[in-house]
Amino acid sequence: MKHSLHIARKRFGQHFLTDGGIIDAIVQAIAPQPGDAMVEIGPGLAALTQPLVERLGALTVIELDRDLAQRLRSHGQLKVIESDVLKVDFTQVAQAQDAIKLRVVGNLPYNISTPILFHLLNAVNVVQDQHFMLQKEVIDRMVAKPCTAAYGRLSVMLQWRYAMENVLFVPPESFSPPPRVDSAVVRMLPRPDAAPLDVAQLSEVVQVAFSQRRKILRHTLGAWLQNKNFAGQFDVQRRAEEVPVEEFQALVMALTPSGACPVPLAVQ
Repeated sequence: MKHSLHIARKRFGQHFLTDGGIIDAIVQAIAPQPGDAMVEIGPGLAALTQPLVERLGALTVIELDRDLAQRLRSHGQLKVIESDVLKVDFTQVAQAQDAIKLRVVGNLPYNISTPILFHLLNAVNVVQDQHFMLQKEVIDRMVAKPCTAAYGRLSVMLQWRYAMENVLFVPPESFSPPPRVDSAVVRMLPRPDAAPLDVAQLSEVVQVAFSQRRKILRHTLGAWLQNKNFAGQFDVQRRAEEVPVEEFQALVMALTPSGACPVPLAVQ
């Protein structure tokens, strides 16, 4: 794919990976196998796309930038979805590929990485694994443990549904143009034993709990539970960062009427 120079567009949060060693390390972490049904979000200039498709044989890519999407269409082994990823139904993508499970990868735009992660929660049943390049600070929050400064809403929302691991550090100089932050690659494996929660309810509970994270929960979540006429047991004499993921799960299950269907999480 030889093309004229493409200038990174700030409105799309474009930072193109150029470090060959880092690219090789990411491919090794993903470990693509021939025939895997894989989807890449934000392929950009195909730095990661090319070594992936060489191993896979075929690859679906999601690209919002019209110029880049046009370039990618010239590659005979790529199926290009020109769209905002937040509007893509990954369940339909899996059906179109006749795939039971998708492997999802990408260098996510840092300005909308959290909405993308929440959007993918709605498709977790058709996902085998996810490997994403993100701002390191975001990954630190994703994998954080209770009673740490990084533990918060993102930690709870994602740890409920995924086992996650920070697998690779990526410095700014690995990109063109270099971002102003450190980056990393996270591996996300859906938990087969995850409790079937109402995702929207979990999101609301966690948002209320961490709305004033330095305060004891009786001032935030405690008052919210009173308004819901909650009659169960939940210790509100602690801060939100002290509550393990499992206790947030148990609270949501106690709040959800028996037999209620999980509600998709709206992108925020």
